[in-house]
Amino acid sequence: MELKLKLKEVLLKKEMSQKELVELTGLRPNTISEMANNTRQTINREHVAKVLKALEIEDFNEIFEIK
Repeated sequence: MELKLKLKEVLLKKEMSQKELVELTGLRPNTISEMANNTRQTINREHVAKVLKALEIEDFNEIFEIK
């Protein structure tokens, strides 16, 4: 079983760039890129909380997928 972060899809849907998300969250560009490309080995809860807040997401199913 694998947990997939659907950040790239959500950004496209909201017509937002990774750079804009970096500015809204204060996270490093590499962190957002790794999250969007699902290359991040660990998921930091604080980072996810900042992304969810910036994207105005309340439902985890909108951004996470279990495969």
